[in-house]
Amino acid sequence: MKKVFVFLFGMFVLLFSDDVYNGAEAYVKADYELASELFNKACNDGKSLGCYNLGVMYENGEGVEQNYLKAVELHKQACYSNNFSGCHNLGVIYENGTGVEQDYKEALNYYKKACDGENILGCHNLGTMYATGQGVEQDFSKARELFIKACEDGVALSCYNLGFMYENADGVKQDLVKAKEFFKKACDYGIEDSCYSFKDIK
Repeated sequence: MKKVFVFLFGMFVLLFSDDVYNGAEAYVKADYELASELFNKACNDGKSLGCYNLGVMYENGEGVEQNYLKAVELHKQACYSNNFSGCHNLGVIYENGTGVEQDYKEALNYYKKACDGENILGCHNLGTMYATGQGVEQDFSKARELFIKACEDGVALSCYNLGFMYENADGVKQDLVKAKEFFKKACDYGIEDSCYSFKDIK
């Protein structure tokens, strides 16, 4: 099952309201109640990052009672305000059926919106759906294109998937040189199994 992550930090936070920044600081200190209050205020003031972060807190039940429907509502506010992490999280929620009815087509739509907005995890997850034919007609060519995009931007699992595709000729011509290249990249990113796959190809 895919997990949803909180992307609270980075210098870009400084570009947002004090409530978002202070909420992030409160979150780090595990003062979840204060963090949720500050993110809620930021969200009400139209700050999409505040909506996104509060949505994650509702998913995890941090500082608020766990409520997936509220999380979906907040992520939609974020997503349609061009916070593409919100779109990605909606994709994860609908793909897993976490607190909502499982809906692969809805997941696909949100992953696509996330990927179009340069959310690289959205591209990876969209590629996975094309590779497995989940919610969409199976298309290895499209999956490969998306995995390459995500791999180039540092998503280790996309590199690993490309290694397997080239090793096993899944929708591509078998190319062990390319397979080794992608396994090596995934290994360098920290996927231990990929290190073994790299060594196994002679």
